[in-house]
Amino acid sequence: MNELLPVPVVFIHGLWIHYDAWQPWVELYRTAGYRPIAPGWPGDSASVEQTRRNASAVANKGIDDITSGYLDVIGRLPAKPVVIGHSFGGLIAQKLLAQGAVAAAIAIDPGQIKGVRPLPFAQIRSGFPVLSRPGNSKRAVMLTKKQFRYGLGNALTEKESGELFDRYVIPGPGKPLFEASAANFKKSSPAAVDTRKRDRGPLLITGGGKDHTVPEVVARAAYKLYAGSGAVTDYHVFPDRGHSLVLDHGWREVADLTLSWLASQGL
Repeated sequence: MNELLPVPVVFIHGLWIHYDAWQPWVELYRTAGYRPIAPGWPGDSASVEQTRRNASAVANKGIDDITSGYLDVIGRLPAKPVVIGHSFGGLIAQKLLAQGAVAAAIAIDPGQIKGVRPLPFAQIRSGFPVLSRPGNSKRAVMLTKKQFRYGLGNALTEKESGELFDRYVIPGPGKPLFEASAANFKKSSPAAVDTRKRDRGPLLITGGGKDHTVPEVVARAAYKLYAGSGAVTDYHVFPDRGHSLVLDHGWREVADLTLSWLASQGL
């Protein structure tokens, strides 16, 4: 890596998590010689509390809106960045890579792209607070502590799960969940990604063995869609980790893996 021109890195958060959760990653990556930033989704406020108070600002934002927001950020950078996305952020990261907007992408327990078939019960239950009410497609939805505990904090102690909820959880738009859940039933979907594209940068997808929101079989199915592309596509599983893996006490294990993988790609 050229120390005179640090590689930009853009972190993309997932549904219901404020971008402040990436701060330890930003500091680690900066120390490692990168130029990291963690911008929010369209409508996110500057803090968790402000976003909770201004939930309507994030309502009715879909996958294309979020992707466009990050394309605007990327367009102001001095070079194509690496993007690292968690959950729905991982879906967005794959879209940006397929569009040729970024140098490489890491999709951590990524949201379901079009073509992924497995639909485990845990995933259905995790999405039920939003998908059970069609009107939520145009609303901002806030999880309860109990819902967060099941969907993201299930591999943690109840205490840590509650602390993470208080620190990072924000209302999220329901629209992306509806778009992803209907993707396989529509000819055209914002959750579609060109998985056959050959002239793209490298991609790493990870799965969590205890993930309820994006069960490991779902992440692995996404990885398999890239089998015929010919471009670098790698997969790694964290067997004992749930969906909170980027923001809980074990975040450093995941972050170190991403740094090692980027180094193996010469980035």
